[in-house]
Amino acid sequence: MPLPGRRGAPVDWLLVGLGNPGSEYTGTRHNIGFEIANLLAQRWGLPRAKSKYSGLLTEGRTGPGGPQVAVLLPQTYMNEAGQSVSPARGAMKLPLDRVLALHDEIDLPFGEIRVRIGGGLAGHNGLKSLKQGLGSADFARVRVGVGRPPTTDPDRVAAYVLGPFREPKGDVQALVEQAADAAERVVLGDTELPAAR
Repeated sequence: MPLPGRRGAPVDWLLVGLGNPGSEYTGTRHNIGFEIANLLAQRWGLPRAKSKYSGLLTEGRTGPGGPQVAVLLPQTYMNEAGQSVSPARGAMKLPLDRVLALHDEIDLPFGEIRVRIGGGLAGHNGLKSLKQGLGSADFARVRVGVGRPPTTDPDRVAAYVLGPFREPKGDVQALVEQAADAAERVVLGDTELPAAR
């Protein structure tokens, strides 16, 4: 039976991991959205992702009788992620609050995770592109704190988010797992998504 809000859509949720394609970006702060999305796809036993909507897409159920989900990793580079997400959302006929972006957040300390619908973009180019592609910023988000460098210089901030984590590997893995848990609670309806104030 379709979940409330599905309205004939082929899936209940579109989860979007934000990151950059290419091995040189693996393990960077900006790619934590990819890590979370991959962990969820693995956790839910989803099939191998296929190229679709300028991204890598996999679909399936979160478990027996669970919600039907699509997990998308845009392969457009972060700054143009909306060009992948917009056609995917259109084809899936989903309301905006059923698009869940998984992304790094430098305005949160490392290890902090927050979920919400809508809100500011805080200079995040992936979120800016999603807003442009979706026509609104009122999509759901799992914001994953990666910490902020001690500078406001745009070049140094970019180098920071595109650089590897300096925190211990185990701490990074724990953060990915906790963010995946938070996303799973949203999808399963166990977490009330607050709207940004």
